[in-house]
Amino acid sequence: MDTIFTYGEFTTRNIGFVTVEEQEILRNSRVFVPGVGGMGGFAVAALARAGVENFIIADIDTFEVSNLNRQIFSFVDAVGKDKAEAAKKNLENINPGIKVKVCGGDWLDNLDEILKTTDIVINGCDDIKSTILLMRKCREYKLPAIDAFASPLPNVYVIRAQDSRPEEVFGFPTVNLGPDGITAELAKQCFLKEMEHLAVHSTSMSYVDLDIAREIINGTRKRISFAPMVWTTGCMMAYEAIRQLLKKEGGPGVKGIFYNPWTCETEKPKGKIWAFIRRYFVRKRLEKLANGRN
Repeated sequence: MDTIFTYGEFTTRNIGFVTVEEQEILRNSRVFVPGVGGMGGFAVAALARAGVENFIIADIDTFEVSNLNRQIFSFVDAVGKDKAEAAKKNLENINPGIKVKVCGGDWLDNLDEILKTTDIVINGCDDIKSTILLMRKCREYKLPAIDAFASPLPNVYVIRAQDSRPEEVFGFPTVNLGPDGITAELAKQCFLKEMEHLAVHSTSMSYVDLDIAREIINGTRKRISFAPMVWTTGCMMAYEAIRQLLKKEGGPGVKGIFYNPWTCETEKPKGKIWAFIRRYFVRKRLEKLANGRN
């Protein structure tokens, strides 16, 4: 017997969490997600199941065996296949009425065209230069953006249209530099600044093997990722996207929030004085790691 799909039946159990009117807003919202592997992949899957029907997605990679530990669209038979195309196929299998436009690896060059038809951005790419340029364009188009830190703890941060850009808040050395001025060395410094921020405002460093952390900082090992952390973060990103689309109050700002599953606590940004004190010791610790010392 063939299944008769209707949007109403598909979303019937959403009602109560959202109203019928809010469900229709979600249905007609347009979401851009560059990077649909880990966090971005889970976020887009959660939004599709929440009833969002319009996506623009992009990814420059194909699936690898090392992706199987956490990426929701990654399966053994998908290894070697284009991530964005695989995501599109899976999303269409969730909702036959969904509309997914796949952009190529040149998505960054086509941001003007993409963002003028978008309501919100969820950043799933882990390239620092691309992220910086994406956030700048979101300000230009007055779009909210959802992002997350490279942390062992689930987390999320939200950049509203009027907010300062993350590079400004985290003290990146790229502020006021054009795209050609953002070198690989500067990107590494930006990564260290991001590590400094999450170490100041969360207990993230307590849950990292320091030898592994040193290798990541020095670029000899890929970033660590773990399915429970990635999927929880992706879910938090989806929640914040829904909050923005439905114009609900609250939520984290650019400094973000962290959820610690080991203590069952939410870790919020520290006050200025406490953050100043912590930053001194965090910098010393990161300098030691970067120089090969514990």
